[in-house]
Amino acid sequence: MLDIMSTNKISIVVPTFNEEGNVEVLYERIVRVFADLSPFDFELLYVNDGSSDSSLSKIKNLADNDLRVKYISFSRNYGHQNALKAGLDHADGDAVVSLDADLQHPPDLIPKMVELWRAGNDVVYTIRKDTNKISYFKKLTSSLFYRFVNSLSDTKLEEGTADFRLLDRKVVSVLRKYNESNLFFRGIIPTLGFKQIGIPYTPQDRFSGSTKYSFSKMVKFALTGITSSSAKPLYFSIYLGLFFAASAFMYAIYAIYISIFTDKAITGWTSIIASILFIGGVQLIMIGIIGIYLGKLFTQSKNRPNYIIEEKN
Repeated sequence: MLDIMSTNKISIVVPTFNEEGNVEVLYERIVRVFADLSPFDFELLYVNDGSSDSSLSKIKNLADNDLRVKYISFSRNYGHQNALKAGLDHADGDAVVSLDADLQHPPDLIPKMVELWRAGNDVVYTIRKDTNKISYFKKLTSSLFYRFVNSLSDTKLEEGTADFRLLDRKVVSVLRKYNESNLFFRGIIPTLGFKQIGIPYTPQDRFSGSTKYSFSKMVKFALTGITSSSAKPLYFSIYLGLFFAASAFMYAIYAIYISIFTDKAITGWTSIIASILFIGGVQLIMIGIIGIYLGKLFTQSKNRPNYIIEEKN
């Protein structure tokens, strides 16, 4: 059991990219939540991820009127995971809650997360339960994402998990040591150990603005998740290569046999060209997989920072 007297500050980390219509509403919701969460106080840390709207100016206005509001502003857009990393690097609470600025992650769930943390859990993660309001395409792509990641990754992700979670200070201290160039916290945190528990939640409607995750960004995020947490795609390429090599060898024996022992002519440019194009396409896919890993190694070898802070309070 945690000592309440020694654990009385919760850091709320909010990656923010063009959320001018949401930052003030989120602040008001957080204030209301903690008004009933005695003896805990909070710091609300907005990480401005290169917003081009008035998000930063509105955050500064909040900070001018409430010392509990902190901000970090990047020199450009570095992506959601790097913004989350910056928040974890600078949060000083006894526990850290991360959630999105669009209010789809309900702040009203924070008291339940704190309760489970006080009960001895080091990681309290959330599991999204989709409603009928979610489009079929969204549900399908989300389900395919988790199946795809779980089939090709060493880390098994529970369907519906996201970056809405509470982390104990000792877990945050471990995550601060991670300096990977392609971060995927959903895959990293389950591998850390510690006592973890999940709770379901129903996502709310986005309060303002539009989603920042296009289909292409979702595909890129899925590839990052797979290649950041597993080398299985490389093994898969080997197995696939062996299969086609064996198939080609068997076909070669068949071609030699019918040319020597039968009167059948080996005809059909179509089949030859189709085979060449198919095998060539598979080879390009495998080279692409290898290229992704080599690209990650190349980027990591430069040892560049995950983000550059332009200003902060």
